[in-house]
Amino acid sequence: MRRLLIVLAAVAVLAGGALTAYIVHRLHQSADERGSTTTDYVPTEAAPKPPPPDVPWPTYGFSPDRTRSVQIALRPPFRTVWRYQAGSLIEFPPSIGYNRLFFSTNKGTFAAISARTGKYAWKYHAHRCVAASPAIGPHAHGTVYEAFLNQPPCNAQNGGHGVDGEVIAFGVGHGKIHWQQRIGPSESSPLLVGNRLYVGDWNGDVWAFDANHGRVVWHRHVAKGAIKGALAYAGGRLYVGAYDGHVYALSRTGRVVWKGSAQPRLFGGSYFYSTPAVAYGRVYIGSTDGKVYAFGATDGHRLWSHSTGGYVYASPAIWQQRVLVGSYSGNFFAFDTGTGEVRWKFHAGGPISGSAVVVDGVVYFATLHEPHLKNGRTYALDARTGKELWTFPDGKYTPVVAERGKLFLIGYGVVYGMVPKQ
Repeated sequence: MRRLLIVLAAVAVLAGGALTAYIVHRLHQSADERGSTTTDYVPTEAAPKPPPPDVPWPTYGFSPDRTRSVQIALRPPFRTVWRYQAGSLIEFPPSIGYNRLFFSTNKGTFAAISARTGKYAWKYHAHRCVAASPAIGPHAHGTVYEAFLNQPPCNAQNGGHGVDGEVIAFGVGHGKIHWQQRIGPSESSPLLVGNRLYVGDWNGDVWAFDANHGRVVWHRHVAKGAIKGALAYAGGRLYVGAYDGHVYALSRTGRVVWKGSAQPRLFGGSYFYSTPAVAYGRVYIGSTDGKVYAFGATDGHRLWSHSTGGYVYASPAIWQQRVLVGSYSGNFFAFDTGTGEVRWKFHAGGPISGSAVVVDGVVYFATLHEPHLKNGRTYALDARTGKELWTFPDGKYTPVVAERGKLFLIGYGVVYGMVPKQ
């Protein structure tokens, strides 16, 4: 019996040692990784091609690379000139074109309203859940594309009976449907590149449609988990994150060029809800493991990672070698695009889920909720220093889009048309 107890004790010690070694190894694997400006880094970027004058904000994140930054002479403080009551939550921001704002509410109403007055022009009741921004293109004298989820309940799991989604192309004038296609449930804001429209879905699939007629050009099963964020495009490639813990680069024919991975975790997984932003030869993206990552756009090599203290559902904005992104921890960060080091940090009054936008060197983001407020708050910070410039007592997710002379602020269920105070 004594000999057995000695053997069991020895086994326990060995097992404990092995477990400790495993934990230490996993913690080491998940430690923040510092980047370098000598690997897969292009410190200068060519000026992006501006959108056409009649479509000042054509897509989620402003441009196909989803860098979420625009140079318009427009700075706070602002005053409200009109309000549009949407009736339910606006989770994703409008796109702007043909003197109108186009957006969806969570209850499935797709609306077009006047950018000048806020009066609605037309509505479409999809009877589906929606969590995406539309894309606007010139096809058929102006077409707006939106992706739709399943029919309510909105938390229905993928694979259930009758669970599907749609992509619909509307005429901008009166909302006439040009074409529609059934896909998996999709909260992937459509990406328009030339005559191709790209969308991901919960099934882990990516779809390419002919933007004019809706014909399926190709359809690829890419990921083992859902694709919930939007695709980004730069340098002839498509980039997207998925709920299998990977970021993918695809050719324009749908071939997977590379697959990058989040860092291993001691417990739980890593899910990419964030839409990637592509700049400086890199792909920047947030993860539910609480980190922001940079991958090489050429080969998918993980270049740096940095913890934020909470989930990062937000999509990064890129401005003057800064990665600007918020976290559920309530902190908003400016990371160095080359090394991942923190340039500055701002502590907001509540968790941050939505994505930031930079307009004229001012970065805007919103909190989900704050004490003594019905909803969240919108913050405007100097993107260079993190200094607070202005706040507004409404907000929830991605808070603003803009055109020359006007800022459009998105509250919980209200769109505010704003102009600078004189």
